[in-house]
Amino acid sequence: MSEENLETVRRGYEHYIATGEFPTENFAPDFVWDLSQFRGWPEQPLYPGLDGARKFMRDWTEAWDDWEFEVTSVEAVGDRVVAVIRQHGRAKATGMEVDMIFGQVWSFRDGKQLRMEMYADPDEAFRAAGR
Repeated sequence: MSEENLETVRRGYEHYIATGEFPTENFAPDFVWDLSQFRGWPEQPLYPGLDGARKFMRDWTEAWDDWEFEVTSVEAVGDRVVAVIRQHGRAKATGMEVDMIFGQVWSFRDGKQLRMEMYADPDEAFRAAGR
């Protein structure tokens, strides 16, 4: 099952990068985008549903000029998947250049993405997934 989950996450990132949209068929109806573990996150901690994930990404990307992200690795850890993401851009409000790496832990139920937990440090993400 973890290999299938790994491919679901990998294909999901590819789809998002190509289209700017989440592949809706991959997500459970009660999906949650969870930033409650992201050290220093000042905003809303949970974004429920696919609409919540879309809102988060829309709000986040509108704050940047020249924002880009790339997936540096995707690994199965037990029945979860950990992705390491690098993003860079320039903040519209301050003009400050940002280049950061963070981790995302994806949980599944019945082959559907159920939860994505975001961590400021990829090592934290791997520990949370059980590695």
